[in-house]
Amino acid sequence: MDDDKNYQNDDSYDEDDGIYSYPDEVQIAEAREAGNQALASLQVARESLTKASGWGMVDLFGGNIISGAMKYARINDAKKQIAQAKLDVQVLSEKLGNLPGVDSIHLNVDGFLTFADFFLDGAVADILVQAKIERARGSVDTAIASIKDALNNLPA
Repeated sequence: MDDDKNYQNDDSYDEDDGIYSYPDEVQIAEAREAGNQALASLQVARESLTKASGWGMVDLFGGNIISGAMKYARINDAKKQIAQAKLDVQVLSEKLGNLPGVDSIHLNVDGFLTFADFFLDGAVADILVQAKIERARGSVDTAIASIKDALNNLPA
């Protein structure tokens, strides 16, 4: 019976259920924290992609090397935030399992396309880069929705 007294003094023991609930609460809190961090990273990435898209439109319709440089600066910002979000999502996935749409976030503007965009400065390269930006933004939106859904389904 002394064991019962020890359990009753322990905050993690639930008398009604007769089980410990503390580890689950900790996992839920950790999952919520990881999810919120991933959302923050993805929202910053989305802002960077939106800015890159705006600079891409300027570049497409008569921009110059400055607009191209600004576009790639925002693309690089987005890549960093996407990489951080993937790390945050990895922590979240450890707590909740795989989240659909999160692993598919990619922003791959390869070396040749970057070279073509800067040095050949043609509409085709501008359109291809713009399409990649828009696909990445769509992927980020899907990941944001997936994480929000997962967080909303966590117990309160």
